[in-house]
Amino acid sequence: MDESADREDFSEEVNTALGGFDRAMGLHFLRANVEEVLAELVIKEQHLQPYGLVHGGVYSSMIETLCSIGASLRARQDGCAAVGLENSTSFLRGAREGTLRGTAVALSTGRRTQMWRAEIRQGRDNKLLATGNVRLLNLEDGSSVAGGAMNPSTPR
Repeated sequence: MDESADREDFSEEVNTALGGFDRAMGLHFLRANVEEVLAELVIKEQHLQPYGLVHGGVYSSMIETLCSIGASLRARQDGCAAVGLENSTSFLRGAREGTLRGTAVALSTGRRTQMWRAEIRQGRDNKLLATGNVRLLNLEDGSSVAGGAMNPSTPR
């Protein structure tokens, strides 16, 4: 495969096909290809826990989604879909307002499994708020998960 195919941007397709949870969270993708995924989320009241800080689930969900999008784009090159097996997120610093920017990159893209790493940053000083690794399984077209078939043509 040539390098230009790896850099093809699917962010418009991803933004159009966002599922209910990702849409409700308010994610907006700026770049999405088989090597890197970049998205933003404007912090709103629904993202905060009772102390007024961004809920840890927001960071975990952003990390899961960014890594899953990248893995799905990579897997569909082989006619497969990708599903998460494990998400490990570490919280480093809190936030109360502003915009969160998440970036995910591939660490390993094997035939059966993938590992992606993501970082969530904020502000002009680009402070690191959270990091995470997501391990994913590549499933062949038509594989069933939770009673439904997986479709590799969907970017997740």
